[in-house]
Amino acid sequence: MTPTHAPVHKPHAQSDWWKGAVIYQVYPRSFQDTTGDGYGDLAGVTKRLPYIASLGVDAIWLSPFFTSPMADMGYDVSDYCNVDPMFGTLADFDALMAEAHRLGLKVIIDQVISHTSDQHPWFVDSRASRTNSKADWYVWANPKPDGTAPTNWLSVFGGPAWEWDGVRKQYYMHSFLASQPDLNFHNPEVQDALLETVRFWLDRGVDGFRLDTVNHYFHDKLLRDNPPLFDEESFGLDASDVNPYGMQDHLYDKTRPENVAFLKRFRALLDDYEGRATVGEVGDGARSLKTVAAYTSGNDKLNMCYTFDLLGPDFSAKHLRGSVETFGKVVTDGWVCWAFSNHDVVRHLSRFSESVEEQTRVAKLAICVLASLRGSICLYQGEELGLTEAELAFEDLRDPYGIRFWPAFKGRDGCRTPMVWETGKPNAGFSSAEKPWLPVPYAHAMQAVDAQERKPESVLNHYRAVLSFRKGHGALRDGDMHFIKTNLDVLAFTRQKGDEKLLFVFNLTREAVEFPIPKAMRVTDILPMPGFSPLFDGGIVKLDGLDVFCGVVA
Repeated sequence: MTPTHAPVHKPHAQSDWWKGAVIYQVYPRSFQDTTGDGYGDLAGVTKRLPYIASLGVDAIWLSPFFTSPMADMGYDVSDYCNVDPMFGTLADFDALMAEAHRLGLKVIIDQVISHTSDQHPWFVDSRASRTNSKADWYVWANPKPDGTAPTNWLSVFGGPAWEWDGVRKQYYMHSFLASQPDLNFHNPEVQDALLETVRFWLDRGVDGFRLDTVNHYFHDKLLRDNPPLFDEESFGLDASDVNPYGMQDHLYDKTRPENVAFLKRFRALLDDYEGRATVGEVGDGARSLKTVAAYTSGNDKLNMCYTFDLLGPDFSAKHLRGSVETFGKVVTDGWVCWAFSNHDVVRHLSRFSESVEEQTRVAKLAICVLASLRGSICLYQGEELGLTEAELAFEDLRDPYGIRFWPAFKGRDGCRTPMVWETGKPNAGFSSAEKPWLPVPYAHAMQAVDAQERKPESVLNHYRAVLSFRKGHGALRDGDMHFIKTNLDVLAFTRQKGDEKLLFVFNLTREAVEFPIPKAMRVTDILPMPGFSPLFDGGIVKLDGLDVFCGVVA
């Protein structure tokens, strides 16, 4: 459609609101259905905004709601400037924006601009001939003399990253599904067109953008083959380890140097507006932090990025400290957004817990850790209820990634099942449909919002208490962070801003430990983190397994 806009009211914009912010990710098709078709919609998000605000978060991130054939659940866009009828209308989006801003919530939307749907009018024109006005808007290349693909590049979703087109008698590149052709960012017209779609939403009042696969925008003009990846420790960082994608060193199909200049163009556009922010998704294997440094340095590109560092199975002091310290060393003047879960990975409670019995305690400890780190943080819908990964039958899968690699890899549907609101209602209050797009597990329904609202010690109320604790201490929002050396298997650090200095000690093991306060420190007050009350005796902190201590130090 033609970009037209009807700006809505927005609150006064604070330019650095994103720094240290708590962002709540909404996956719209699984949040709340108001039409009875089995799919969540924007009106459903609006209905539940008071609940989101009650958590104490600063912003919401909306996964894609644009017009799409939904081959990849909306990450295959066919119109960047409209709402898919599944989710409602532009008027529904405007109503969502107005209500979010009334409640003091910022709104970040997903921008999926590395590729489009093959049903986007741009691609329909591009594949029609080699001479039309959009012929060079996508990545087209001739076959090798033997008819095979131009390069050895692979798709994240399996198989070659090239698809043959019989009309143009050429291959086109697709980093994901064959129905998701990659745009040619080397063409300035493509950049201009994409930035105009961004302006459309800026004019509509959005507060920021989450940039999907932000390091995938450019490809190597010379079409050089990727070399093999010999670092076995990096296998599986960007894709499931059952996928050959992880066997290549992705030097030429992504993270090209030209991307930095485009990100500066993107930032220049946002700087025309007040208080807008960007967070980029960077999947670049062992190079991810270097890429984040390049994309966030200098205050003229992205405001912050997140990587996959904390989205794996390791919930140990060594891993957490290593990830945070390495970020601080490599990304000297950038900012990070930490997360344990999102719509692409197994829910962290299933990754971090060693037994069913400890799940509630792990859920409570994990948000204490996340809320204490230096950086912004992102929560994924349902984690505040202590939801685990859903076990789905093959016939229930909708994710093409999971269908392609089943049964070795079950895909992403297990973390995308519907949000649970009311224990006694069909589909736990998500939808009145006989069968929603993904099933609602019985165990999830028992953890619905209404059940947890009534229990002071629930995971939900714990999240609210921890986020209130974080908001009440400026040191946690954007204060300095310094780790404490110890030979114990604990995560110990201070957070400091101005006169406030807090000491945190996390025992992420299952065994009790005793942590001696460093001689250079003096605990002047104990600030129990919600839900935890370790013993403090004579300068020794006595922590049970999966425990945390917080104190004011001088």
